Amino acid sequence: MSLRYFYRLALAFFRRFKALFALGIIIGFFSFLALAILIPSLSATHVRQGMVGRFTADNIPYEITTKLSRGLTTVDDNGNVNPGLAKSWESPDGCKTWIFNLQENIIWIDGKKLVANDINYIFNDAVVEIIDEKTIKYNLDSPFSAFPIIVSRPLFKKGLIGTSDWKIKTLSLSAGYLQKLIIVDKKGNKITYKFYPTEDRLRLGLKLGEIDLIENIQDPEPFDLWRTVDVKKVISYNNFVGIFLNTEDEKLADKSVRQSLAYAIDKNEFEGVRALGPISPNSWGYNPQVKQYLKDLEKTKDLKDTKIVLSTLPNLLKVAEKIKIDWKEAGVETEIEVVSSIPEKYQAFLATVDIPKDPDQYSLWHSTQVSTNISKYKNPRIDKLLEDGRTELDQETRKKIYLDFQRFLVEDVPAIFLYHPTLYTISRK
Repeated sequence: MSLRYFYRLALAFFRRFKALFALGIIIGFFSFLALAILIPSLSATHVRQGMVGRFTADNIPYEITTKLSRGLTTVDDNGNVNPGLAKSWESPDGCKTWIFNLQENIIWIDGKKLVANDINYIFNDAVVEIIDEKTIKYNLDSPFSAFPIIVSRPLFKKGLIGTSDWKIKTLSLSAGYLQKLIIVDKKGNKITYKFYPTEDRLRLGLKLGEIDLIENIQDPEPFDLWRTVDVKKVISYNNFVGIFLNTEDEKLADKSVRQSLAYAIDKNEFEGVRALGPISPNSWGYNPQVKQYLKDLEKTKDLKDTKIVLSTLPNLLKVAEKIKIDWKEAGVETEIEVVSSIPEKYQAFLATVDIPKDPDQYSLWHSTQVSTNISKYKNPRIDKLLEDGRTELDQETRKKIYLDFQRFLVEDVPAIFLYHPTLYTISRK
């Protein structure tokens, strides 16, 4: 009798208040839905990062494009090529023809499936052939073994649509140059990039609270003394700091003078790791068995009364001052010239160089490369090694070529290789 009573009571209660029950269920459902949407946005992050340089919508920094998309391949820190949008590739004729097979089920950020017709790299010296929806062929004018690295550059459809979880939300230009770029991901995380003309202006931006993060600067001052920021450092083996010597200069055309200038510098006094040559120590093509040019004033006697103008970018001024002191000890009178870019005429130019991912350094040292061979270096042996290296497909054979390339280049001293720099990341706490 008691169970029947409670059943009837509950049934009567439900019938009387069924509208309230229904309303409660509806409110609960929409409240749960709202929380599911709201909670991720509440936990999303927003980073404001500063960068130096003049960039356009067609020339967005590589650090940003790699967040937004991928290329046909990817490249690791050792220079090894791995799958990207392509799952495999081959060259059936000794690196003149390259065939790439695309991954299955790659989706653009707009929801559309990746097909071969979407691959829009433009090369003046290659003919593109679409084999089918998942296969694309490049017919090069001449053999090039490093081509798989070239196609690691991130791909985009019109509108800067990429293949990652990140997409561009806002892009602000002034006189055609990027001022601000905002990207967001599917979880609501946001990164705002603000661009500055100089490193001094970048540092001021952090001081004024315009940004919260600076990456990859060589001098942490004055932030290394601030309690409100974190300072992290890392050795960048993807760069080297060196002095490019104008081999067409009347004084520096003499190999013995270039070698003496190298022997006059104490390479261990710089912050970073000693650079022995132009190729990263992480690379499969690196040669540690090259002449090291340890400081030896006995080998600098022919430098007495020599005068050198050392051009440098502002961020390397302190390094230039150290070099001036060392050269003075060897009898060299050094005038430091601060420049904003590579000068048209110079004797010695101190700069930080990005090391190519592949050991191929044709553009930096081959005698035909007028605009990028800034040492104006000409050496038939080096030319031949560079030519052979970029037309050889077998990696072990290529390695032997680049080991010789480094040995002969360092011996000839078109540049004095100083160090791999310590780079700092400054972030607001």
